[in-house]
Amino acid sequence: MSGQKTALRPHPLPAAVLPSPALPSQTASGTQAGANLLFLREDELRLAQDLMFFAYRDFTGAADRILDEMGLGRAHHRALHFIGRNPSISVTDLLGLLRITKQSLARVLGELVERGLVAQATGQADRRQRLLTLTEDGVALERRLFEQQRERLAHAYRDAGGASVEGFRRVMRGVMDDAARAYLDGGDRTRKA
Repeated sequence: MSGQKTALRPHPLPAAVLPSPALPSQTASGTQAGANLLFLREDELRLAQDLMFFAYRDFTGAADRILDEMGLGRAHHRALHFIGRNPSISVTDLLGLLRITKQSLARVLGELVERGLVAQATGQADRRQRLLTLTEDGVALERRLFEQQRERLAHAYRDAGGASVEGFRRVMRGVMDDAARAYLDGGDRTRKA
C-alpha cells in the first residue's frame, strides 16, 4: 500500500435489524413494544455495537477539533471533565475513574498543570494526597468542550423523546460496571450538579 486510505464500505445489514421508523409504546394486544428484544440475535447486537462506535466517534468529533488545536487529546478531555465534575478530587480517585496507568495520568496531569488548566493542592487530612481543581482557564476550556457536545446530545434527546431518553439511560447503565453506576448514583462522593 502506498499510503492510500481505503474507503470504508458499510456492511449490509439484513432488513430485520434496521430500525423501524416509529414504534408505538404498546402494540394492539397491549404488550410493551420492544418486548421481543429480550431475545436479541447476534446481528441485532452487532447493530448496537455499530451504533455505539458511530455515536462515540461523532460525539467526540466536535471536541476533538478544539483539543487538536491545543495539542491535547481525549485523555486530557476526560481528565478535565471529571476534575470539573468533582472539584478537589484526589489523584487516586481520578485514576480510579479514568482507569488509565499512573504513568499516563502523570503525563496528562503534567500537561494540564503546565498549561494552567488544572491546579493541585495538598490534602488537609493527608499531606501526601494531591487534590485537583480546574483553574479559571480550565473551567473555560471544559465549558467550551461541553458546549460542543451538549448541542449534539440536546438535539438527539429532543428528537427521541422522554421515553427514549429514559431507555437510553437504562441501556447505558446496563453496559457500565458496578463502580460506574455507583459513581453516577452519588456513592460516597458529592458531584457538582
